[in-house]
Amino acid sequence: MLNRASRTASQVALFRALESARPHDRIFDDPLAVRFLPPGYRVLARLARVRPVGRRLEAYIDTRWSGPRASAVARTRLIDDLVSDAGARQALFLGAGYDSRAYRLDALAGLPVFEIDHPATQAAKRDLLRPAEAGRVHFVGVDLLADDLAAALRGAGVSAYERTVVVWEGVTNYLTADAVDRTLRQLAELLAAGSRIIFTYIDRGVLTGSIPAAGEWHAAVTRQGEPWTFGFDPADLEAYLGERGLRLTLDMSTRDAAERYLSPLGRHEPAATFYRVAQAEVR
Repeated sequence: MLNRASRTASQVALFRALESARPHDRIFDDPLAVRFLPPGYRVLARLARVRPVGRRLEAYIDTRWSGPRASAVARTRLIDDLVSDAGARQALFLGAGYDSRAYRLDALAGLPVFEIDHPATQAAKRDLLRPAEAGRVHFVGVDLLADDLAAALRGAGVSAYERTVVVWEGVTNYLTADAVDRTLRQLAELLAAGSRIIFTYIDRGVLTGSIPAAGEWHAAVTRQGEPWTFGFDPADLEAYLGERGLRLTLDMSTRDAAERYLSPLGRHEPAATFYRVAQAEVR
């Protein structure tokens, strides 16, 4: 999607590394996250293994930017569970960034896994993987704003007959309406019935200003040169997907995901209602 390694992708990797550094009450373990970090973040992630330091780092992040860290952590675990429950025979990761599920989820072991991303972003990631790790994945260079996704997937050997799980995490909010529409239509046409598409999105109210609580977070990503450009109205999502041959099976805010996974551990950390995880099934 981007022609360089994304700053927000590095920040999400930091949040996953901090979660993985928790000794007892973490909700997932992502051992590769620390490897994807720039040097300064890598130091922070290693210091976080000392419990008081890790909690202070999390508190500092949550005080300065309320919502992004816990939202990223909760959505990671929710998507992990959705992928593991999909019963898929192959997996696609669109705009894969620093996603490490191909290397850490048992449900994907032995399955064909395809990571689709901008070639420059993939190059940055592959430099950080060991040869045995990189060999587990088919890397497909695609710019979702410009290239023909369906043609690229067919050319890479993606089967139209196998039940597939697609993960499209942290991407739609950086695309255009046309690119999102085209991608979903192509996936619905290409993939076998029963395949699942898991994607994140922001509530459109963030972009229109009707959700002012998101202003600080939106301003931060804009300053980093990665402004949000697209969102869905949750009330319209089911009909939108239905028109594209898809059936909505889940639509959950990251705050609700945090309630599911963090609250039972006594962790009451700020997560966003406007950042959401959805799952659609190919009909």
